[in-house]
Amino acid sequence: MAQSRTTVYSGRFEHTLDDKNRLTIPSVWRWVHTDEETFLAIPHPDSYIAVLPPARVDKLLAQIADMKLSDRDAQAVKAKIFSEALSFTFDKQGRFGVSADLLKHAGIAKDAVLSGMGDTFNILSPARWTEMSRSTTGENFGDMMRRIGL
Repeated sequence: MAQSRTTVYSGRFEHTLDDKNRLTIPSVWRWVHTDEETFLAIPHPDSYIAVLPPARVDKLLAQIADMKLSDRDAQAVKAKIFSEALSFTFDKQGRFGVSADLLKHAGIAKDAVLSGMGDTFNILSPARWTEMSRSTTGENFGDMMRRIGL
């Protein structure tokens, strides 16, 4: 039986930055990836770090490849994304260095929450995670699913 090369980024993990501001990607999320594959960490407008794994990086690059050089708005968005993003690979222990700018954007001092999003994952401060979790506390899961069309 052929083994699938798809990772579903699910679950929530609490990790601590080491002294070199490295964070560890959970092993269940990295088992199909090599330490040569490129991830992209982007500052999300809602004050956390959105991480695109290699498959999503490829999709993003394909999308922007079709943008016209003469389209000022498209070029401005492209410049904004890539000037603030961190392209990274991870070491044999699954660690990668997080830039000071991204940590500041997400309000992460030492502890971080890694939250699965299916085909991507997010890195949040514990306070931001709590705040986001509160927004759905007490809400019926079925109602939430219906609201987004599932």
